[in-house]
Amino acid sequence: MDVDLNADLGEGGGDDAAILTCVSSANIACGWHAGDSLTMRAAIQESLRHHVSIGAHPSFPDRANFGRSPMQRDPELVYIDLLYQIGGLQSVVQTMGGQLRHVKPHGALYNQAARDPTLADAIALAVKTCSSDLKLMGLAGSELIAAAHRHGLIPIEEVFADRAYLSDGSLAPREMPGAVIEDAERALQQTLQMITQGTVTTIDGQTIPIRAESICLHGDGTHALIFARTLRHALESQGLKIRAPA
Repeated sequence: MDVDLNADLGEGGGDDAAILTCVSSANIACGWHAGDSLTMRAAIQESLRHHVSIGAHPSFPDRANFGRSPMQRDPELVYIDLLYQIGGLQSVVQTMGGQLRHVKPHGALYNQAARDPTLADAIALAVKTCSSDLKLMGLAGSELIAAAHRHGLIPIEEVFADRAYLSDGSLAPREMPGAVIEDAERALQQTLQMITQGTVTTIDGQTIPIRAESICLHGDGTHALIFARTLRHALESQGLKIRAPA
């Protein structure tokens, strides 16, 4: 069995080069929530050096709040926003001898599209317009995954090692106590449960089904690199191969 480990990179924080030795996919910031042309180029260069699959990580226009503030933005504008961001990263990747493989929305855009089919459709259409070969990464079981299917894209169903889940399969809001799992052992056990059993235990103690094709590792936490190495070792010890989606 294969599983993908992905990390959000090129955001100007954390040790991207070290994290890239642990993951199989990188989601590179396109400048609208974090990063710039220099961090983008550096992340692409390191991804190519480590043979890591490269994805675009577009956002709402919200650098002031790291892309985490909800916005009621017209889906037609979101479509154009994503064409601009994906196209820019795609061009840089190609000029450096690589190929863009997937798109993963960031922050509030990701979370809102997980619930809103109209917003999810705008994102999927933008991805398809850039290239029908691009995969769309989204929250497992969400509207983003459904939109990928509607638009003929290959979806990648993503789960989170260090985030708590609600009973509807959505992520617990960050402001909720316990939403971010700080304990590395608990995060590891949750990840192994999702991968090996296809379930996750929610913040209120329920067990729900979940499809885990890619695991997100946040690359900017205090212990991010230690946890990334520990998780990769644990998964490989279970006989799993760490590999980007084909």
